Amino acid sequence: MNTGSEGATPGYLVWRLSTKWRVAVDRAVAPLGLTHAQYAVVASLHGMRHAGEHPSQRRLADHTGLEPLYVSKLARALESAGLIERTRDPRDPRAVRLALTERGEDVTRRAVTVVQTLLERLTEPLGGLDSPRTRTFTGELALLLAAPLEPPYDGGADTTAHDNDDSDHRNQSDKGTS
Repeated sequence: MNTGSEGATPGYLVWRLSTKWRVAVDRAVAPLGLTHAQYAVVASLHGMRHAGEHPSQRRLADHTGLEPLYVSKLARALESAGLIERTRDPRDPRAVRLALTERGEDVTRRAVTVVQTLLERLTEPLGGLDSPRTRTFTGELALLLAAPLEPPYDGGADTTAHDNDDSDHRNQSDKGTS
């Protein structure tokens, strides 16, 4: 079976896998009235609450890796749907605290179950969620996520060092991204 991954860069494969999994989660949680991004917010709130946290929007953005402005937009939509409550922090009037409503807890519990089942299917080629291969894969992904991106990527502003070496760009151009 040709998966189109022969000669692909790690960046391309991570991008394709994240897209594939995002679409799968979107489809899985849609019957519950959620998108993947909304699921990330409510599931994170659920987990953080069970760990004793009552996070602000900013803390939730840091936890999920989503932009604070996007978390604010998601939180407003989830509040309109009756799944979360947004309240001002009495100690810091600029901060907004988030909490699941009773309905939000119910929807989130069901969504977590649906996504866990999906993850079991998605990791089946590695032996399932609890397999040694999946644990190794998860560790490798965590290592990549923890690696700093400093100095910030400048978008190629300084091309003097690479003027004569565009072979890598040609090899990646047919894959869509690096």
